[in-house]
Amino acid sequence: MVIAHDFAYVRPATLDDAVAALVEGGPGARVLAGGTDLVPGMRDDLMEPDLVIDLKGIPGLLEITGDDDALHFGALVTIGDLVESDAVARHAPVFVEMADVFASNGIRHRATLTGNICSAVPSCDAGPVLLVLDARIDVAGPSGARTIPIGEWFVGPRVTALEAGEIVTRITIPRTEHGSAFLKLARYDGEDLAQASVAVLGLPGDRRRVAFGAVGPVPARASRIEAHLDGVPLDDSVIAAAKALVGSEIAPITDIRATREYREHMCRVMLDRGLRAAAARLRGAGPPYPTRLV
Repeated sequence: MVIAHDFAYVRPATLDDAVAALVEGGPGARVLAGGTDLVPGMRDDLMEPDLVIDLKGIPGLLEITGDDDALHFGALVTIGDLVESDAVARHAPVFVEMADVFASNGIRHRATLTGNICSAVPSCDAGPVLLVLDARIDVAGPSGARTIPIGEWFVGPRVTALEAGEIVTRITIPRTEHGSAFLKLARYDGEDLAQASVAVLGLPGDRRRVAFGAVGPVPARASRIEAHLDGVPLDDSVIAAAKALVGSEIAPITDIRATREYREHMCRVMLDRGLRAAAARLRGAGPPYPTRLV
């Protein structure tokens, strides 16, 4: 691999030093976590940073921790770490289902959960999952620390709510009793981007959350579908009506990976399967995690 342009490299020892370096580097500075987006972008001359700030020397960003109310994922937690975590398996196994269809094994052990949403591509796998889990993103910057709700995170394609000089420190999800499912439509196994994806969360009291990916400018919750499903026991007619709302929730395009019509059709199929699987898992039944439902 050849990177054909010069750049400065720093490996700060503290978060404050990293923020200071990012502020000093300005628009030409880039943060390095797993590097699975940054390094190929530099190789292919799609990104030409003047400064690369490596976060891997900062303590406290590698851990998955939890308490009675929440799970916390440091900014350097990889997709592979999610698979190997007992706490994730017990309290958020939908991450394991997502990881099962996330790129290749090698990429999973480099790519970070945080980096996947910082890339903010419409097809990012973690986006729909974190949306239905109602995640919060903690960031540190020159003005101090703040928390960004996941619903405010995705601003546009490859654009997030991060402000200049800010760095993500961790992602937090509330611990809830739930059943869940993640379905990703792709052309082949391996390092392929989603043609479409859907995450479903079933909560006690017939409450449900649904989010789609790769079928709009940003991953997004499906508010009309959620309102239709709220408090209603699932049956074939309820699911059919939810599927009929899919066209009002998504805005797919035709590109090299799929047509608009195919994406919309498969979102209906995936919603049906995801709703049924999440409901069954909430009851302690249904397919085990991970199961590829499409």
